[in-house]
Amino acid sequence: MNRAAYFLGMLVAIASGSALAAPADARWDLACAYPASNYHTKNLEQFAADVERGTGGRLRIAVHPNATLYKAPEIKGAVETGRVEAGEILLVNFESEDAFFGLDGIPFLATSYVDAMKLYKASRKSLDERLARQGLKLLFTVPWPPQGIYTNRKLTAGADLRGLKWRATSPATTQFAELVGAHAVALPPADVPQALASGVLDSYLSSAATGYDSRMYEELKYFLDARAWLPKNAVIVGRKAFDSLDKPTQAALVRAAADAETRGWKMSEERNAWYVEQLRAKGMTIVAPSEELTADLRKAGNAMLADWVRRNGADARRIIAAYRSM
Repeated sequence: MNRAAYFLGMLVAIASGSALAAPADARWDLACAYPASNYHTKNLEQFAADVERGTGGRLRIAVHPNATLYKAPEIKGAVETGRVEAGEILLVNFESEDAFFGLDGIPFLATSYVDAMKLYKASRKSLDERLARQGLKLLFTVPWPPQGIYTNRKLTAGADLRGLKWRATSPATTQFAELVGAHAVALPPADVPQALASGVLDSYLSSAATGYDSRMYEELKYFLDARAWLPKNAVIVGRKAFDSLDKPTQAALVRAAADAETRGWKMSEERNAWYVEQLRAKGMTIVAPSEELTADLRKAGNAMLADWVRRNGADARRIIAAYRSM
């Protein structure tokens, strides 16, 4: 072999090797539990489009709404084990595995979007650290509108809550029920309409958005717009999946996530008034809590805050102090 042919062969081998070493285009699935019409899902679809555009097609994310891949309680575990690359979860639902996640479910700690963002900023570092220990990376969060109580009778004082049977959607809602004298009933979403119709449930604790999506107005008459707290959805990705991306793709993904967070918080706030008006248009009576009822509910919230701080120690004290100083 002459020298020219030798060097030509070397160049071909190097080029071929480089091509083989280059990271392949990635195709991810993102599991979520909410209907395609919900603003969380619409935000995820825009996020996926932004990622594809920002990466020049190097990363494409398929969003799977309405629990078509995994049910809501299964999504976090599926991302942790790599069965799906990314997912959207309601943080407070996982308080039983880490007490820290219960921060989002403490009534009357943060009752407005401004305060909810302050609480998020104060707790973000700790949230990142806890998810990292589970092999996860937080991409962004989006809050649900403020939480209220659906009933068939008007509530005017804390005593009116005693004996209510509401669906337990998280450890926080179960604890809240116990503190106000209500009964928390654990049921999957599909069983809720029948439970309401049969009297197994006679109330529901959630946002105007969830109440509208699940057609609470067909079974319940009142929505107490208590604005008790704003739980957040978190969009997470498996750390291995994230680390498999090249640096420019990672950077584009993080930029799209930041945009999705800003957009999602704005969508939640703007849509809240719309959801309340839709409930009213469907025949529900929207009620603002009386001072007496608010005071009674706050007592339960204060007890839950004290319990959360006790369970989370110095980190919790730091977060609450930082939040209250903002």
